[in-house]
Amino acid sequence: MLAAGSLDQFGHDPWWLVLVKIVGIFAFLVVMTLFTIWYERRVVAYMQHRPGPNRNGPFGLLQSLADGLKLGLKEEIIPKMADKVVYFIAPVISATCAFTAFAVMPLGPSVSWFGHHSPIQLTDVPVAVLLILACSSMGVYGVVLAGWASGSTYPLLGGLRSSAQMISYEVAMGLSIVAVFVESGSMSTSEIVDAQAHGNAINLFGWHTTGPSWYAILLIPSFLIYFVSAVGETNRAPFDLPEAESELVGGFHTEYSSFKFAMFFLAEYINMVTVSGLCTTLFLGGWRAPAPITTVWAGANSGWWPVLWFTIKVLLLLFVFVWLRGTLPRLRYDQFMRFGWKALIPINLVWILVLSGLRTLQRASLETNIKLFIAAAVIVVLGAVWVLWPAKEKPATPTGLEGLDPAGRVGGAEGFPVPPLNLEVPPSPRAPRLTAEREPVPVGSAGGDSSATEQEGR
Repeated sequence: MLAAGSLDQFGHDPWWLVLVKIVGIFAFLVVMTLFTIWYERRVVAYMQHRPGPNRNGPFGLLQSLADGLKLGLKEEIIPKMADKVVYFIAPVISATCAFTAFAVMPLGPSVSWFGHHSPIQLTDVPVAVLLILACSSMGVYGVVLAGWASGSTYPLLGGLRSSAQMISYEVAMGLSIVAVFVESGSMSTSEIVDAQAHGNAINLFGWHTTGPSWYAILLIPSFLIYFVSAVGETNRAPFDLPEAESELVGGFHTEYSSFKFAMFFLAEYINMVTVSGLCTTLFLGGWRAPAPITTVWAGANSGWWPVLWFTIKVLLLLFVFVWLRGTLPRLRYDQFMRFGWKALIPINLVWILVLSGLRTLQRASLETNIKLFIAAAVIVVLGAVWVLWPAKEKPATPTGLEGLDPAGRVGGAEGFPVPPLNLEVPPSPRAPRLTAEREPVPVGSAGGDSSATEQEGR
């Protein structure tokens, strides 16, 4: 039997086994989506002291299924100005990319499938992680095309926001995974899981490791940056700017209804499961059980039990998604973009530089002790402080009208009119100007010429 984590164990399955795996992955994702919707509603209800769904089925477990059937049977309304072909293809792209990304996700070791030994994974390639990133990047095309094809302003703005958001946080997510590549020496998902099972030759502290070593502990900055980027990548709160109902009604899917809206709904939750599954694979040891379980139970990582450990880890990560939604308010768009480009990406680059330097020193057979690690940690902390240090606040806007431009403009006489921050109305450029030398005389008064006053007012 081939060793776990070997790419040679893939590509030899008969056609019927490949079909069984495809149907199994599809069923797993659909069931996880239905459960996650119920899971999210129950957890948020508990946080808000509400009962949540509790009518359909035991504990309300069939509520998600009822909602899915309702969406499929509702009347479909297509906007008159929509591009019919692109309008139909957009949700298909989002759902297809969401399903495809799970094809290289390892759910367990090699087991017996009706007498044929094969891993609980559809396939694996030397660049499997890049395949998952490519699928998540292609999924944004469905969002952008949906916003454009709807023929409406708000969906178009939501689609444009989503494209900018994907570009910003996809870069940070990709950089966080680079550290995993450096440590494991592979981009294959099954080999990365195997590398965490047997430990690295030398970890960051300079100590030799022989047992399981999760990258969430060894590479904790990459783990935290990855998860924050995953929340932004999936358009989840507090980063749900493309679907901000207070600004864009419903975002890119405002003009969608019935089954097409259900496909976008399905793609969003499958993407949550996918990024959680990838985080489990890259940082939490994959399908292998935690150390306390393997210590008391030698067969915890054999048979079909690893599917259970993988699912539990994914559900724990999904709980964090729900926790963030029920806790944090939505960010402003400028804060959101600034956090991605000026915080996550620079910190990630500094961390990769430090990590690569440590690995280079280790491979050169140089002594790497705790002092070197502390120095690297200090560099990372100083870089983070430099990036996140608040900028000097600008002086407050004067409360009176004396500090405003006479024409109420920003940038001088050639600027553009903007309301002042103190909400006081600036003086009109057509009104008589108050000067210390001469007070304006009311029109028609006895003490002045009415024609001269009118000319000055003009």
